[in-house]
Amino acid sequence: MSHPRRPGNRKNVKKGFQFTLMVVGASGLGRTTFINTLCDAEVVPKRECDEPEMAHIEEGIKIKPYTVELDEDGVKISLTVVDTPGFGDMIDNEYCFQEILGYLEQQYDDILSEESRIKRNRRFRDNRVHALLYFIAPTGHSLREIDIELMKRLSPRINIIPVIGKSDSLTPGELADFKKRVMEDIAHHKIPIYNFPYDPEEDDDETVEENSELRSLLPFALIGCEEEVTVNGRKVRGRQYPWGVVEVDNPQHCDFVKLRYALLSSHFQDLKEITHDYLYENYRTEKLSRSTDSASDNDSGEEDEHSRLKEEQFKKEEGKLKEIEDRVQRELKEKQQELWTKEQQLMSLEANQVQVQ
Repeated sequence: MSHPRRPGNRKNVKKGFQFTLMVVGASGLGRTTFINTLCDAEVVPKRECDEPEMAHIEEGIKIKPYTVELDEDGVKISLTVVDTPGFGDMIDNEYCFQEILGYLEQQYDDILSEESRIKRNRRFRDNRVHALLYFIAPTGHSLREIDIELMKRLSPRINIIPVIGKSDSLTPGELADFKKRVMEDIAHHKIPIYNFPYDPEEDDDETVEENSELRSLLPFALIGCEEEVTVNGRKVRGRQYPWGVVEVDNPQHCDFVKLRYALLSSHFQDLKEITHDYLYENYRTEKLSRSTDSASDNDSGEEDEHSRLKEEQFKKEEGKLKEIEDRVQRELKEKQQELWTKEQQLMSLEANQVQVQ
């Protein structure tokens, strides 16, 4: 399902591209370190707590966008990274789900509103989120309930790419087994993720091979580190352990380099097109359908109210007619009684006259 590049991309290359990435995962999985490693700069400040007795108190989820300008092989990219500190820290994470989903849909609503304007705002910024990296805890077992629930809820609105945070806590064998179990869980629960789609019949061999390789790496094993260590006389980003060094930019140690290249170079256009052509259009259709149904319900409600008022008016008129009919009947009976009384009086008078004669 790779999409051909659209006309006008040559112009976009000169003025740069805009890309928005959301990062979601529980505290302690290396989200902040990953973002800073991805951007090669301290974009997200590390959390500090000067009061130890307050360190255990969680403030709940917050959604914080950070924008940084990158230069990838001469191509300017305005990258917005949306961090979600506080996710998964509560006993009940329902609010977290709602906040993230609400944020994603709000960006769609902004676009829908802008499209409906007679005069467009030239400075309007499209803040739709094109991909979501979901950090999975390196438990070595399988997906947790919160993992399954979040990906299920958000997948209709965003391209989800599952990753394993702090993957260097697992041995190569444990990591391979864990990756397999995670993908089995995703297939079992029918969770639609961004799996680097391709069509062997339509795409060229290079695209098929590249996407097939990236798909085989899911979920991506990540290691984040902002510090440098010396290995054989050269500086590398990595972590020093008693048994050796884990290098962030070494494909033999983790999948960071390949994921970064996919996000910021080879697949970011595909992610943007799927967001606009599929995810946004589906949301737009649902939203407009709900509006139409609501209007129909209102019209139906107005018709029902009108019918009810007409029925009440008919009953009132019917009651008035019944009152008139009853009054006429009473008056008729009174007249008949009066006439009968006069007839009786007349007959009595005639009888008396006969007796006198």
